[in-house]
Formats: sequence, structure tokens, C-alpha cells
Amino acid sequence: LLPLTAARVEGILDEGGTILGTANSGDPFSWKGKDRSTEVLGRFEELGIGGLISIGGDGSTAIAARLMRQGLPVIAVPKTIDNDVEGTDVTFGFESALRCATDALDRLRTTGESHRRVMVLETMGRNAGWIALTAGIAGGADIIVIPEIPYELSVIAEQIDRIRERGRSYALVVVAEGARPKGGEPLFRDPENQRLGGVGWALARQIEDLCAIETRATRLGHLQRGGSPSPVDRVLATSFGAAAARCVLADHWNVMVALRAGKISTIAIEKIAGKIRVIDRNHPLLATARSLGVCVGA
Repeated sequence: LLPLTAARVEGILDEGGTILGTANSGDPFSWKGKDRSTEVLGRFEELGIGGLISIGGDGSTAIAARLMRQGLPVIAVPKTIDNDVEGTDVTFGFESALRCATDALDRLRTTGESHRRVMVLETMGRNAGWIALTAGIAGGADIIVIPEIPYELSVIAEQIDRIRERGRSYALVVVAEGARPKGGEPLFRDPENQRLGGVGWALARQIEDLCAIETRATRLGHLQRGGSPSPVDRVLATSFGAAAARCVLADHWNVMVALRAGKISTIAIEKIAGKIRVIDRNHPLLATARSLGVCVGA
């Protein structure tokens, strides 16, 4: 138990990660194969804790919803770099990861141009390509591959050929870790635990073989999750935290705080639990990418 007094939380605004030591692998409904949710609820009662503020992504929100259905008052706060929580326009953590991915693309452009290579950057994003798509646009990528649109190698190869015909000797590709070829499945670096990774390297090999151009891949991995949060994320996290506190004071439970149409609001957890916010094929960002001549793999 860590009481969060004013003195304890003072000065943490610029810190990334968690001061509580929590993790996304602590599902009480499936802890080492056992349902221990009853123990969790009993511990809440024993400690005199009247409710739970769950800070996390779709997985954490789904767990909070299950505890809520067993009688525990809950408030959810959407935090994930994947930006895939339903019911909010953005989650905090996303913009910081976006900066990391965009900076990586800027750096890869330099080496790609110098060595006349295709540079492939693999970002996080299990089922949603928000980091890849947004960073790809911000970083001037030529090809953006996301989980929502299965890719075709021939389409990607044609884009690289067009770039070379225009006289440019390098290209930038950004691919989300959950991307898959048309008719295929995502790649797992750890199939047993369903941990995605490796699509960037696989795609680089295929591009090199198909286009006869030297190709290199970089997997950002947990670099996207670390470091000091961006100013935008600090403001959003603070706004969400203040909104959650107001909900507690008003005895307004079983909701998620959210940013919708530029305003902080709340939405019933039951409406969003178990849902994932993915990129619609008609999303304005995809339209922007296509207007810029970016290939989205299909």
C-alpha cells in the first residue's frame, strides 16, 4: 500500500512509467491460471478502499469493467502509447511515443540518403496503427503499413520503383508491429506469449530481394515507452487526473474520463469496455497520406 499524499506525488510530472510498480500482466481474473478477483475485492474491503481508479489501455479498462460488475466502483483513465482506447480521441502517452518514432524516421532518413538504402522502421501498435500512420506522415515516410490494411508486397515494390525512377536513391518505410500481409498473419517474436515483433525485418528482406536495393530495418520497441513525457502528454494526463478526482468528489463512478471534440468529458465504462479504437479506412489521416502520394500497402 502506497498512500498518495501531496508530498508523495510532488515533482513526478516529468517522470515516465509508474511510481506504483504496476504492470499490464497482473490480471486478477487470470493470475497464473487462477481467478483471484475475489481476493482482490476482499483486500479492497479490508483496506477500506471504496473505489478503483484504473489508469491504462484497453486491457486495463476491460479488467476494471469486470471488477465493476462484481460491485467495485471504478473510474478509468485512458493511458497507452497505442492510442487505441475506444471513447476518447486520444490517450496520454501517445504523443510522447509519436515524438520518438518521428525522431527515429528523421534519423533514418539521413542514413538512408547517405547509403542509398531503403530504411524500414517498426513501431508498436498491436491492433491499431496510430503511431505508424501519424509518425509516418510527420516523418515524411514513403510507405506506411498498418494492421488495419493488410499489405501487398507488389504494391510496396511498385512504390519503391517509382521513387527510384524519379531519381531518389532511398526510401522510408514505417510499419506497425501488428501489420500482416494480405491473406497472412502477424509475426510474433514470442508466439507462446503472443508478443508481436519482427515484421520490419521480414519486410526489409522481402523488399531487398524484390527490388534489388539494400534495405535495413530498425525496431524501436520499448524506446517508445520510455523517457520523459512530452508537454502535450503532461497537460493531458493532468487534465484527465483532475477530471477523475472531480468524479470521485461528485461520487460519479463507473465512467471513463475522455477527451472528445476538444473537451474533457466522461463516458460509461460499459459502453467502451472490450472495444478497441482502430483506424477506419476512410479516416482523414489516411486520406492525407494518400493525397501526399504515400503508399499504404494496398
